[in-house]
Amino acid sequence: MDFLYALLGYGLGSIPFGLVITRLAGLGDIRNVGSGNIGATNVLRTGRKDLALATLLLDSGKGAIAVIIAGILSEWRELPMALAGAFAFLGHCYPVWLKFKGGKGVATFLGTLLAMNLMAGAIACIVWLGAAFVTRISSLSALIAATIAPAFLFLTGRHVLGFAVLFMMVLIFIRHRENIARIMAGTEPRIGKKKPSESGR
Repeated sequence: MDFLYALLGYGLGSIPFGLVITRLAGLGDIRNVGSGNIGATNVLRTGRKDLALATLLLDSGKGAIAVIIAGILSEWRELPMALAGAFAFLGHCYPVWLKFKGGKGVATFLGTLLAMNLMAGAIACIVWLGAAFVTRISSLSALIAATIAPAFLFLTGRHVLGFAVLFMMVLIFIRHRENIARIMAGTEPRIGKKKPSESGR
């Protein structure tokens, strides 16, 4: 039965809102813009802040909705919620509809985490904001926040959720491997500077 929650999560997570929104707005295929990513940061490169904000909210919301639906249907058992959230994140990063070429997952990660455990999600958001303020590097801030989240869940005894978030953390690092290489080389763009190599979401 629990595999149905995973299927639910993947189905919701794989909806490519950035691609859908930009096409409906008459901007063509977002994959031909900037980094080629379908997330909010790349949508912002079209010059449409409203579309970027909508993409951010929808990408965050689809993971949260998957977790909440699983919670309601399972009477808030952690395993179904963890499966729905982890597979929503997987669907965003590797959507079958786009030949498994999706986004980098930060917005979906944060939305999913907030629905799984409000405290863990809030801490991750605060850590991201603090790291972004200090480093001015969006991708590095996301990596730090993603690392803190599973550690918090394990330390507070939420092991089922912790493993799901650890899975998402690993995928975030994999999806950001080019950003990591640029961070180590000192060439990763800082927040506020528009460059073609800037990390997409």
